[in-house]
Amino acid sequence: MKQSIFGLNENVAAALSYIFGPVSGLVALVLERENKFVRFHALQSTLWFLLLWVLNWGISFVVRVLHTLVRHIPVLGRLFGWLFFHLTNPLSMIFMVVLIISGLFLMYKAFKNETYKLPIIGDVVWTQVHK
Repeated sequence: MKQSIFGLNENVAAALSYIFGPVSGLVALVLERENKFVRFHALQSTLWFLLLWVLNWGISFVVRVLHTLVRHIPVLGRLFGWLFFHLTNPLSMIFMVVLIISGLFLMYKAFKNETYKLPIIGDVVWTQVHK
C-alpha cells in the first residue's frame, strides 16, 4: 500500500480528509502534493461539505427573510411565522443527517481504497486531480 506525505497509508490519509469536512479536506489538499488518491478525496471532501453548508445557509436565509416579510401581515403572519419556524428546524436537521451520513460513507469508501465519485462533484474533482 502506498504512503502519503503524512506518513500514513494513503487510504487512512484519504479517509481522514473527511473527518472535519472542508477544513480537513483543505489541510490534506495543501499538504499532500503527490498522492492523487489522497488529493482526490481531499478535494471532494472540501467541495462536498462546502456545498452542503452553503445550501443549508441559503435555505435558512431565504426562510428567515420570508418569515420577516410575512410576519407583518395581520392574521397570516402568525400562521406563516409558526409554519416557517417549524419548517426551518427539520430542514437543518435533514442537512445535518446528510452531512454526517455522507461523511461516514465517504470515509468508509476511502478507507477501503475506493475512489467513489459523488455525482457531478466527483467528475470535476477527478478532472482537477488528474490534470
